[in-house]
Amino acid sequence: LLLFFPHLKQWYQRRVRGDSDRARAIFNLAIQQPLLDMPEILWKAYIDFEVEEEEHDRVRALYKSLLQRTKHVKVWISYGNFEATIEEAERARDIFEEADRSLQQESQKEERVLCLEAWREFEMKHGTEQTQNDIAKKMPRRVKKRRKIDVEEGGEGGWEEYWDYIFPDAEANSSNLKLLQMAKMWKKQQQESSEEEDEEEEENEEEG
Repeated sequence: LLLFFPHLKQWYQRRVRGDSDRARAIFNLAIQQPLLDMPEILWKAYIDFEVEEEEHDRVRALYKSLLQRTKHVKVWISYGNFEATIEEAERARDIFEEADRSLQQESQKEERVLCLEAWREFEMKHGTEQTQNDIAKKMPRRVKKRRKIDVEEGGEGGWEEYWDYIFPDAEANSSNLKLLQMAKMWKKQQQESSEEEDEEEEENEEEG
């Protein structure tokens, strides 16, 4: 990392002399570079620096800035675990909940499982019986499925088995969608039936 960012060498030297402001300025300069070969290492170093300085609000600001650039599950988990280590359980829980919503919206199933597992581990250490039960209800079922293998044009593709995750909220949404579809069909049938009755009445009046 120091080979790519020579100025960070000064940070290590200045840290010894307690020049935190200068070190922070160097980090800010580094993360603003448009092309970074190993941005995750740089961001982690900056966050670790602020953690060591016990500048918790600055740590939060860095995580929020990083999440604007990437929604990677490891960033979410690291953020939540940070709050847990400084005994901010409610903040940590809010972060895990926000992460779960974000990953759900992005349809990132495997990443969402990793997030929920980290959340469950957090609740086992810091939560109550109620919060532990709540996270248990969010955990997905792991099911084996089959899908057709995509092949080049003209070829014959077979089938492959794979593992999928079925989340409770997805099942609930699916059930609600089916109920909504059934309600729409019933309403349509009622309208069609009413229209047919109106047509029969008009025919009878004309014949009369």
